[in-house]
Amino acid sequence: MRIVGQLPTLTQRYDDKFATNRMLEAAGLPVARSFLMAPAARPGVCALADAEAALTQADLSFPLIVKPVRGRGSQGVTQVADLAALNAAAVALIANAKFGDTLIVEEYLDGDEVTVTVMPPVDGAYRALRPVRRFNQQDGVAPYNGDVAVTTNSAVIDEAELASLPMQAMLDACVRAAALVGARAVIRIDCRADASGDYKLFDLNMKPNMTGPGRPGRDDQDCLSAIAARADGWEFAQLLEAMLAAAW
Repeated sequence: MRIVGQLPTLTQRYDDKFATNRMLEAAGLPVARSFLMAPAARPGVCALADAEAALTQADLSFPLIVKPVRGRGSQGVTQVADLAALNAAAVALIANAKFGDTLIVEEYLDGDEVTVTVMPPVDGAYRALRPVRRFNQQDGVAPYNGDVAVTTNSAVIDEAELASLPMQAMLDACVRAAALVGARAVIRIDCRADASGDYKLFDLNMKPNMTGPGRPGRDDQDCLSAIAARADGWEFAQLLEAMLAAAW
């Protein structure tokens, strides 16, 4: 039997966005700073009531991002401007209980957002496709693709920007990240630039969305990885063929 996909144990492990980022950070990769928060304190997790002290300890300042540890796309991801907004967003997410009661409080990176698709090794090496820039964000957060098709707010970067030092450093970090998580299928990593223009990784997706056009009424349903693949001259079917070539 040949498989196209990740090892289930690794998918489960790296679906935890906080643990994944801390692992990548420990390996020397540039990652957004963050801490965990829940209704009650436990080892490694601060209580919602202690958020202000936790922010000081983590050297984080507003605006910030609040999001679930295990989420789906940008669902539940909120930018908050002050402590009151942080508490309100956290209470709402915990009460909703859709993604559990443990949240990530993360630094807000106010530069450009790009997403990088990394193809699994067929000849022994991982390969990053052309980065895709996200624009027309809502309150600093890209809208969930189930609500707004990514083809309306995403486009590949041009050759000149691809050659820039910050972009090449980010691509190198993404390829290294793919090796660290043992990716055996396509992964997608979301990155944003900080105030100095350097990119940090903030969301590694072991199971990225893979929609594509092909049926009436779905002509705009290219996923982010398909948009990236088109920069290499691949149609959606050719992207799928490249994924099949990495079967293990």
